[in-house]
Amino acid sequence: MILLRGATVVTMDARRSVVRGDVLVAGGRIESVGRVRAPKSTKVIDCAGRAIVPGLVQAHVHLCQVLFRNHADGLELLDWLSQRIWPYEAAHDARSLGFSARLGIAELLLGGTTAILDMATVHHTEAVLQAALESGIRYTGGKCLMDAASGPLHEDTAPALEETQRLGRKWHLAADGRIHWALCPRFVLSCTEKMLHEVRLLSERHGWLVHTHASENRSEVEQVRKQTGRDNVEYFDDLGLCGPRTVLAHCVHVTESETRILAETKTSAVHCPGANLKLASGNAPVPRLLAEGVNVALGGDGAPCNNTLDAFHEMRLAATLHLPQFGPRAMPASEVLAMATIRGATALGLESEIGSIEPGKKADLAVVDLSGAHCQPAGPDPHATLVYCARASDVTDVFVDGRQLVRNRKLLTLDAPKLAASAAAEARRALRKLA
Repeated sequence: MILLRGATVVTMDARRSVVRGDVLVAGGRIESVGRVRAPKSTKVIDCAGRAIVPGLVQAHVHLCQVLFRNHADGLELLDWLSQRIWPYEAAHDARSLGFSARLGIAELLLGGTTAILDMATVHHTEAVLQAALESGIRYTGGKCLMDAASGPLHEDTAPALEETQRLGRKWHLAADGRIHWALCPRFVLSCTEKMLHEVRLLSERHGWLVHTHASENRSEVEQVRKQTGRDNVEYFDDLGLCGPRTVLAHCVHVTESETRILAETKTSAVHCPGANLKLASGNAPVPRLLAEGVNVALGGDGAPCNNTLDAFHEMRLAATLHLPQFGPRAMPASEVLAMATIRGATALGLESEIGSIEPGKKADLAVVDLSGAHCQPAGPDPHATLVYCARASDVTDVFVDGRQLVRNRKLLTLDAPKLAASAAAEARRALRKLA
């Protein structure tokens, strides 16, 4: 047993309750919340001056791109993809891809993110899954599918689907259920209709999530309309792909009718404000999506288009950038934190297990030190302090399934300093193939 004692427990339950007290963890799950009297053999961690939050969830990331951080600045989406990212991803071998995944996971865990929805690249997918297995992070993701794209990442439809099925059968629910497989067609412009049809059938057959991009950039939306005669969400819906097992990253340029489709089908959208700003894509109408009943989660996207995987950075952006258009009360801090916790868990189909601090749920937790000068004086609402003031570097301890992965700001499962020190050389080794 582990007792996290004397904290401000930000539960993110349905009432957004805040409890001043303790969290008792037993058997990988939350045993109780409040004033707890634990057995003498219990390991006690003093959390005075700290908040305990549900482990943060990022519902759209690309671990395969982390090694190329700071190598793709100053481009809009379609040029960024064709001129930089697709050639970079194609340059990966299993070694560099595994390194990229470990580097990204180290950043995520040290910043309090315990669960991710990832889109790997086309090749060497198991290198990413192995990194997730070793690190202890809660991972949902899969092989990227691109049968309509020209260039180095193109794959024929049949072998691509065969590989994604093989990997899904092998890895889904691995690590005692900590790893979940997802089907990852990149976006409309890189996938044939046959591919998307087969993805729907596989999702229905196996219960796997579908993770793709939609309506990120105006040029992309125009090309999708020209190619299909419909907007992204309408096209996916016509193919039967919209539904509670589908997660659409971005949704920046969605129409009113597409918003209704998202809400009615319970399709999740993922807001990636940092990436949308840096790629000059625009701002998703998140207050409107939420008001219409769309489940909106949060994600950092790729390290080359953000250039950080810091969930606190994304929360502050999400909480503030919409206010000039929608008004100062449009994005309450508690609901922004929900996007990074329980709404993210809902997108991953894991809301019954993670995303809030309630007895019986899995003990995915982050401890955040709020005693620093940048968080003081504390106000009446800890949600606001976490969203507006806290930083990733304030995270002191992280647990997944009750297993401590970060202790006193040190990652226990991966060598984060060594990864950082080796990153430049590993990036040069991978990119040398493009010279």
